[in-house]
Amino acid sequence: MKLYIKYDGIAACRVILQEQLERLNIKYQMLELGELEISDSVSKDDFAELQSSLNRYSIFIVNNEKSQLIQKIKDTIVEMIYENDKLPSVTISQYLSDKLNFSYGYITNIFSEHTYTSIENFIIIQKIERAKKLIIEEQLTLTEVSYKLNYSSVAYLSSQFKKVTGLTPSAFKRIVDKRRGLSN
Repeated sequence: MKLYIKYDGIAACRVILQEQLERLNIKYQMLELGELEISDSVSKDDFAELQSSLNRYSIFIVNNEKSQLIQKIKDTIVEMIYENDKLPSVTISQYLSDKLNFSYGYITNIFSEHTYTSIENFIIIQKIERAKKLIIEEQLTLTEVSYKLNYSSVAYLSSQFKKVTGLTPSAFKRIVDKRRGLSN
């Protein structure tokens, strides 16, 4: 029997964090995406146990400030693209600057210096992943997808989609539909 699973990675991560923190009786408060505040001091042994248990799920505690900022940039972009019904109407540079309280120039320099790619490339990849999800799970038309992801046109979405995946969105949809047909 083949099962198809739909999941929300952000929600799953939150549940795993909560379970592991509660298992170790660590008092905490969830803040923004990728952040939590621990209320009491935590013993070295409990902290090591927490790190170890989270690592099993590919969840890592980020210790240095630059790595924390990089992760915060990624989380903010993912949040912007996935958690909103439609992307914000402000420019992405303004959105990131406002959310992170740094100039966009500083954010882009730090990001590219440590990830060896640009914020723009990271955003495009995230938008195309969301486009795939919208096509597969919500079965939206390309016009609806391009609107939700703030593309100026379906042609521009299709061009970026093909550049990233090697397929047009229509070819991608045909493949998905064919696979669904074979599994039923």
